[in-house]
Amino acid sequence: MDEEQIVKFVETYLRKKGFKQAELAFQDELHNNNNSSSNSHSLHDPDLSALLLSLYQSEDTPAKYHDEYSKLRSWAYSSLDLYKHELLRVLYPVFIHSYIDMVAKGYVQEARTFFNTFREDHEMMHSRDLQKLEGVLSPSHLEEMEFAHSLRHCKVNIKLCQYSNELLMQYLRKTKSTLMLGIVNEHINFQVSPGQPSSISDDAEAVSLIGSNQDAANLINKREIHWGLLEDSLEERLEKAGGLLSDSEKPEGDAKDGEMEDNKKKYVEGGKQGPSAKKLKKDKAANATAKVARPETNATSMAPRVKPELPLPVMPIEVEQSILEDLRNRVQLSSATLPSVSFYTFINTHNGLNCSSISHDGSLVAGGFSDSSLKVWDMAKLGQQAGSSNIQVETDSAPSEHRVAPNGDKRSYTLFQGHSGPVYSATFSPLGDFLLSSSADTTIRLWSTKLNANLVCYKGHNYPVWDVQFSPVGHYFASASHDRTARIWSMDKIQPLRIMAGHLSDVDCIQWHANCNYIATGSSDKTVRLWDVQSGECVRIFIGHRSMVLSLALSPDGRYMASGDEDGTIMMWDLSSGRCVSPLVGHNSCVWTLAFSCEGSLLASGSADCTVKLWDVASSAKVARTEENKTGNVNRLRSLKTLPTKSTPVYSLRFSRRNLLFAAGVLSRSV
Repeated sequence: MDEEQIVKFVETYLRKKGFKQAELAFQDELHNNNNSSSNSHSLHDPDLSALLLSLYQSEDTPAKYHDEYSKLRSWAYSSLDLYKHELLRVLYPVFIHSYIDMVAKGYVQEARTFFNTFREDHEMMHSRDLQKLEGVLSPSHLEEMEFAHSLRHCKVNIKLCQYSNELLMQYLRKTKSTLMLGIVNEHINFQVSPGQPSSISDDAEAVSLIGSNQDAANLINKREIHWGLLEDSLEERLEKAGGLLSDSEKPEGDAKDGEMEDNKKKYVEGGKQGPSAKKLKKDKAANATAKVARPETNATSMAPRVKPELPLPVMPIEVEQSILEDLRNRVQLSSATLPSVSFYTFINTHNGLNCSSISHDGSLVAGGFSDSSLKVWDMAKLGQQAGSSNIQVETDSAPSEHRVAPNGDKRSYTLFQGHSGPVYSATFSPLGDFLLSSSADTTIRLWSTKLNANLVCYKGHNYPVWDVQFSPVGHYFASASHDRTARIWSMDKIQPLRIMAGHLSDVDCIQWHANCNYIATGSSDKTVRLWDVQSGECVRIFIGHRSMVLSLALSPDGRYMASGDEDGTIMMWDLSSGRCVSPLVGHNSCVWTLAFSCEGSLLASGSADCTVKLWDVASSAKVARTEENKTGNVNRLRSLKTLPTKSTPVYSLRFSRRNLLFAAGVLSRSV
């Protein structure tokens, strides 16, 4: 390249970068040199030649990416502790976009070296994203892979205080880190706040999901939602009549007369809670406190009652009376009054159990297996055999075999066969007369527990169906699938009523709102969404999890939602604002199941770490809101009580209408 070409290159570079003053100064210098006939000398001056050479050399060499990122990383880690955790948030998006830029420019081998050198810094929080990025091995992959494509075309939102932002910009300008500055400018949107840096505990929400549009999420979260309970519900009618408060003071004989005569009900709801006299005393004490507490709670936390958007099924009178009886005998739980727990342990499953489900009264337990079978156990029969509240559910090694149990009885379960792939989810209807199951064969099947037969096969999803859940009133149900959609169904139609599309990855779990007007979905894209059942539109996006969301639960009052993820973190959300109330920290493995107590004061969580944890979410929410108002931060909260199991990961949890906690899991090894 001759001198004239170098001069043109420098002018083009300065003009492209917008350095107008430098461009004018450079042209003046050239003009002065031409006038003094020293142009040739100036271009061969060592200082000027070095400058022109550095400008001519390519800016985006792999070595420069590596050097600038390494220096930025060292600077961030050596910063003051007060600002370090905010500055470290910048490293991950800069790291992945440096890698993507190198791949896009054809430096594939150098990009792999860069990726492997620094990936360890981000493994803990972003392991799944890194696994996906490992598959990007050529420039064409950046367009073919949806995940990589979304990374390149969406900005990451990062929260920083004003001083942290100034420190970062000052460093990038001072060190002339042009590549890092370009990535920050093109791919990061800083949400700068005045005052002190945010709390370290707020890091989960500080970096929004790569590929999500935070602006769109904020816009969606401004929509109005009606989270109150349904008008004229059973609880509302009973409360207005005063039955929920005064009925526990009836003589012991009256209470017994109202109980179901069925042996299942007596065993499950009575036998596992100890002597009836002791239970009645417990009820009286709790309900006496509730007389004062309930009116205040309703006045301060309950939204106006809402009308159902879906036509609701008519409940038989005898069923309604049974539910009312359960409500009258409900134990009011709190941090001082913890629930009784009945744990069902599956044994001899040979690693074939994928899911479990417990009916609302605990009388039936279902298990879905990898051999495409679904099995249902009658707890009354097992209870008579076991004589213990910790019942072991024994399964056969071969589903078609009538295996003889150790006590000499034949097979104690009912076998349902019909799926052609592993069964991933099962759910009982509110009355226990129906059972739904979903499978890898892309179908959902409806079973009758009375007839022990398959009634309907629902087809609509294109890929495995990970989860299916009955609505609180029955008849309607929702499903979640690998095809990234959730669907609303009714028992009397074989086609879905609504299709909810919007997640960027698998929809792994699904739950209904108490008023049946909304469903919540958790996804591998690390977000939770709330959908309007009537319109099929997304009305809330909850961003904050660092790994795939595996479990959901909505509070009985309809105001709060809990979500558990693969890393063991549980987050409590306020549906009205879309904000995280408080992260619940304690599990060290996947949170597979969540359940609110009937009055919403306690949250139970079951995990692959073989524990059930109880959380005082009523007081936690109040404390969290107070602290947030004072400091602007959200505090992480520890569990109220931990209940360990004998090497049994917890698959499912259910509070009965009387607030007895049922749990189920599979024995992972011999004890």
